[in-house]
Amino acid sequence: MKRTSRDIRTANRYEVLRQIIARSPTSRQELAAETGLSLATVATLVGELLDLRMITEVGFEDSAGGRPRGLVAVNAKGGALIGVDIAETYVHVELYDLGLNVLARAQERMRPGQSRPEQVVAHIAAATGSVVAQAGVDAARVLGVGVSMPGQVDRATGVSEYAPNWDWHDVPLLDLLSEHIAYPLYLDNPLRACAVAELWFGAARGHGDAVVVILGTGVGAGLILGGAVHRGVSSSAGEWGHSTLVLDGRLCHCGNHGCVETYVGAPGIMQNIRELSPRSPLLHPGDQSATLDALATGLAEQDPVAVKVVRDLARYLGAAIADLVNVLNPEVIVLGSWVAARLGEPLVQEIREAVARHALKRPMAATRIVLSSIPTDPACLGAATLALEGALRSVGQSGSKRTTARSRTAPPS
Repeated sequence: MKRTSRDIRTANRYEVLRQIIARSPTSRQELAAETGLSLATVATLVGELLDLRMITEVGFEDSAGGRPRGLVAVNAKGGALIGVDIAETYVHVELYDLGLNVLARAQERMRPGQSRPEQVVAHIAAATGSVVAQAGVDAARVLGVGVSMPGQVDRATGVSEYAPNWDWHDVPLLDLLSEHIAYPLYLDNPLRACAVAELWFGAARGHGDAVVVILGTGVGAGLILGGAVHRGVSSSAGEWGHSTLVLDGRLCHCGNHGCVETYVGAPGIMQNIRELSPRSPLLHPGDQSATLDALATGLAEQDPVAVKVVRDLARYLGAAIADLVNVLNPEVIVLGSWVAARLGEPLVQEIREAVARHALKRPMAATRIVLSSIPTDPACLGAATLALEGALRSVGQSGSKRTTARSRTAPPS
């Protein structure tokens, strides 16, 4: 899709605020140097952010041979943002200030059989109310709520088109939420939410081309191409977990056989342990988290089964990630989500070696593979950042996001 002048201005607004968050306090001259924008453009965008009270003037710094330069910084108290991470067994919600510092957290457990849309909506509404109360935030300061929903979503209409773990089809999630939550609402899936978090605050910041590999119960890849999150024509880009790794392999819940996810997602890892050592104490049937904790401990203690399982996991990932390196030629691949965090650098090192065996040498030489360094829930952070982008996108448009109960407007991509 061809970008309009408004799209370009919005993207520039994102980039200027990203730099201010990263470098506060900073000057307009430094922002121009870092973003490549003209000083006049930066001055205009800074003026808009000052009018929104998202940033504030914080004094001056001396400049060599010239007038002192005015400094700006994030106005952390200028608003609040909420991020919602929906998973198969829980709803996790975090509330942030405009510096994207966590002010409050809440979590609602979802037991088997509690996944009907009205039940999930009730959990989200309860956790959202809890974080606002905990933080003591005036409702007028909440700029929006970003919702990270697994599966295929239509963020323009706020519909969960397909959530395979719950067998949801065309659920109007944001319309249901708007009956309980009186803030602007924004929907995307965890692949894009985590990519946005890494682009604004993590290892992808400052890179035009990056891949955020999500390793959890499900598996996927958030794509950043040309400095922006890539969503694809039907907002389905990144379903790398459902590319074929093993011909005629394990049955996947998507209906195909041999998908990447069936070998490297948490259930697949449990199956790997079961096939290697059915009675291994590493295996906690029905408990992915406990199994991965035991696997991480076993790896640290050089338990032979744990070492073999992780090496096999890295072999699968090496082949699958090499495809991303060869096809997309990214500057950085970020390994994120809870499975990657549990197994940490030992897994990353094994993956680097495995990818190098499969990827073409030229693109591999240009790619770094790193563990995510985001200290909080990346899906929540990314979802909250989607709400921040929504607030920035509304500048200069008629009406106000504060007066609507949800948002259907898609950001430029």
